[in-house]
Amino acid sequence: MTMNDPHESSVEEPLLQEDAASEPADGEVRETADPADDTAEEVEITVDLRAMEALLFGTHHPLTAGRLAELLGLPSTKPIRRAVRELNQQYEQSGRSFRIEQVAGGFQLLTLPEFGETLKKLHQKEIDAKLTRAALETLAIVAYKQPILRADVEAIRGVACGETIRSLMEKHLVKISGRAELPGRPILYGTTKRFLELFGLNNLKDLPQAEESST
Repeated sequence: MTMNDPHESSVEEPLLQEDAASEPADGEVRETADPADDTAEEVEITVDLRAMEALLFGTHHPLTAGRLAELLGLPSTKPIRRAVRELNQQYEQSGRSFRIEQVAGGFQLLTLPEFGETLKKLHQKEIDAKLTRAALETLAIVAYKQPILRADVEAIRGVACGETIRSLMEKHLVKISGRAELPGRPILYGTTKRFLELFGLNNLKDLPQAEESST
C-alpha cells in the first residue's frame, strides 16, 4: 500500500499522485499553475538539490511543494517538482533504499516496500504500544465509512467504542467532522491528515479496496 518513512515506521508501497487540495500555511508559496510564457524562464531556475534533500531528511512530516519553494527561496513550485524527479533518478541509479513520494499532499522521503519487513521488526513494538487491535479496527471503520456516527462504529464492531475513539482523537488520528441531521445532532467522526501521514497515503482515495486486498 505505502512506502516506509526512514524516521518512523514501515509501510508498504509507493504512491505518486497529484497533491491533495489544501490551503497553504501563512507565508507559504501558493501552488499555482505557471503561465505558459514563463516556461522558458522557469527552466533557468536551479534548485540546490542537497539543500532540498536535507530539508526532506530533517522533517518527520510531508512538506508541500509550496513550503519547499518558500524554504529554498524559489518563486514557484515548478522547479521543486523537477528537482523531485531528478533526485529520484539519482536514488534509482545509485540503488538507494528510499525515494521521494507524495504523502498527505506533500513530499516525504520513504523507504522502498522491499524493506518493509525489515523495518517492521525494528518498529513493531512501538506500533503495538501506540495502537491496540481494538484501536486499529475502530480506525479502519472510521477511515472507510467516514463521516460516521459512534453508534454505527459500535454496531459494526459489536462493542462500545467511546474510549477507543477518544484515544484515537488524542493521537490526532480521528477528529470530529460534523454533526448528523438526526435528533440530538449526534457527532460524526472522520480521519485526520495525521492518519494519512502515518499510513503513507496521499488522500483517502488511496485506501486499499476489497478487490485489491484479495489479490
